[in-house]
Amino acid sequence: MNVTELVLPGVKLIEPTYFEDNRGYSAEAYNDRTLQEYGIQTRFVVDYVCFNKEAKTVRGIHFQNNPHPQVKLVRVLHGEVLDFVVDLRRDSPTYKTWTSLTLSEENRKQLYLPSGYGHAYVTRVPGTVVLYKFDDYYDRSLVRAIRWNDPELALGWDVENPILSASDSKAPWLSESDVNLNMEGNS
Repeated sequence: MNVTELVLPGVKLIEPTYFEDNRGYSAEAYNDRTLQEYGIQTRFVVDYVCFNKEAKTVRGIHFQNNPHPQVKLVRVLHGEVLDFVVDLRRDSPTYKTWTSLTLSEENRKQLYLPSGYGHAYVTRVPGTVVLYKFDDYYDRSLVRAIRWNDPELALGWDVENPILSASDSKAPWLSESDVNLNMEGNS
């Protein structure tokens, strides 16, 4: 595996090594011991899968508030997304800074997000399947979203007329959000 720190502190790009032959490929997609060698000490407890029927489907900007913010490991099993990570830690020097990258079944990249970051993506092809690993359990009372097109964040979506869920289309702006993430809770 190759692990690279991205522009946001603690956010890492993980590129597993794939072995290919005439049958296809095989790879170790997750290895706790190898990730620990790169400073990732996270114990994941939940796998979660999202199937997206259409291209231009937007999901996010999602996060889980304190006291149970979630660390995520994200990969695309089928299709392609433009993936976004937003620093939502109000006490961070990179607060409101975001980065984006393409995750796809072809490039086989994975994205590690420490707690304190919002996550979002837009699908680029129909039938996209995204796999998440979480370090903490879903807590409905703590799950939050920020409006996908918040001008204060100005994410570079590059999409017109996105497909949105009712909850994402009604999510509050960052300025109206009760986000309570901070650097102390960052894993």
